Amino acid sequence: MCYRQSSWLWLLGWLAVVCQQVPAADPAFTWKATQIFKAPEAHQAAAADEHFLYAITNDRIAKYDRNTGQRLAISTGGAQHLNSGFRWRGKLYCAHSNYPLVPEKSEIMSLDPDTMRLETFKAFGNYGGSLTWAVRHEGYWWCNFARYGAQNSQTFLVKFDSEWNEKARWTYPQEVVRELGRNSLSGGIWRAGALCVTGHDDPILFRLKLPGSGTVLEFLDQQIIPFTGQGFSSDPVSGGLVGIHRGRKEIILAEPLEAPTAHELR
Repeated sequence: MCYRQSSWLWLLGWLAVVCQQVPAADPAFTWKATQIFKAPEAHQAAAADEHFLYAITNDRIAKYDRNTGQRLAISTGGAQHLNSGFRWRGKLYCAHSNYPLVPEKSEIMSLDPDTMRLETFKAFGNYGGSLTWAVRHEGYWWCNFARYGAQNSQTFLVKFDSEWNEKARWTYPQEVVRELGRNSLSGGIWRAGALCVTGHDDPILFRLKLPGSGTVLEFLDQQIIPFTGQGFSSDPVSGGLVGIHRGRKEIILAEPLEAPTAHELR
């Protein structure tokens, strides 16, 4: 057996084991890690721009050189429970809450990469859940307010206009909720017309779409990713994803890996 064939057979065998553990996962489209950087702050999320990587932990954000992996700066400004972040108009915007305190208090914080100062961008107060991710897409803000434990099926997505008027809200389908245990959704982005979200611990990316009617998002599929859930973002350089492995304190850059064709296995 040639080395190439053996390698592909090993990969397919590994995918088969993972897919048995995660029902309904699509083994025909997965993601591979292309670069891995050590970052002690890689606890909640990661983000990237053309020059830097950002590791996000509860109370601060670290900026790393994406070529050398060297840590360049640490944020200043008070924070308690930062979550997923994304780049928009030259700044990094992060979901922030007072989780696990009640009553819940959520806001979006902004980070200026030049000064590394964290400031409140939009305060929601008690909006009915803990904000875990927020992104800008097609002129709207999309914000996820998480519920936990026996109430995690009540986690909801809100669409706001530029003046922060709520335009619509949705909950998540059972195909997603049943995989979360007592946790909730930690990351979300829009990609290729689909809403892509991640949970708290598992290397799974859920792909959803807005329903034609009703208030429950529609499940498309789920894909295997090389990072363990949590907050993630798009990589503007590779067009792939940026995530973290919380246990190993790593920032992981990922790109899609198509499964081999029958011809490639010969």
